[in-house]
Amino acid sequence: MSTTGEGGTAEAMIAEAKKALWVMVGLLALLWAIQIVNALGGYDLSREFGIETRDPASLPEIFTAPLLHYGWDHIEANSGPLFVFGFLAAYRGVKKWLGVSLLIVVASGLGIWVISPTSAVTVGASGLVFGYFGYVIVRGLFDRHPIDIVIGLVMALCFAYQFTSLLPTEEGISWQGHLFGFAGGIIGGWLFRDRRPRAAAAPDAATTLLPKDPA
Repeated sequence: MSTTGEGGTAEAMIAEAKKALWVMVGLLALLWAIQIVNALGGYDLSREFGIETRDPASLPEIFTAPLLHYGWDHIEANSGPLFVFGFLAAYRGVKKWLGVSLLIVVASGLGIWVISPTSAVTVGASGLVFGYFGYVIVRGLFDRHPIDIVIGLVMALCFAYQFTSLLPTEEGISWQGHLFGFAGGIIGGWLFRDRRPRAAAAPDAATTLLPKDPA
């Protein structure tokens, strides 16, 4: 039986949504497995593989810091929003989500590395959380998908309190990672938008050349 047209599109979206669900379950399982090992080791992994401000040798830690946390409260606070926003960011395509995720990690990590307090060592997935948050909010506008516009509006209204974490409000909270991650998500919404082919322009009747009548 053929699955073309709207039915095929719906089935493809459901398949991608299922894939996104399992990707986020796997990501959270990985974070919690690392957290258990990290906690048993006295959080040495966080100190060793966290981002040290303006230390050139610490630049590779941009990619490891989001996988680490400094305590059970830290990872618990990140897990719920990460799952919700991450799934919404991935349900239209896991491949696109991977590109968006990489952009967010780099943007958030560089923001932390450049402007965090001197000698600070920063870890945590909150940069990803805010990146996905920003991406989900703007994706519908860039892709012109009504469903995603509604989802973005609902997320922005329901989680409006998150915007306060984009500014320095509490000591020990990496607002730098939040702000640059959020910006990375917005940029990702633009860079990874759906590029639809332009429709061929119809010929203008006023300028169409007609064949010349024979003499």
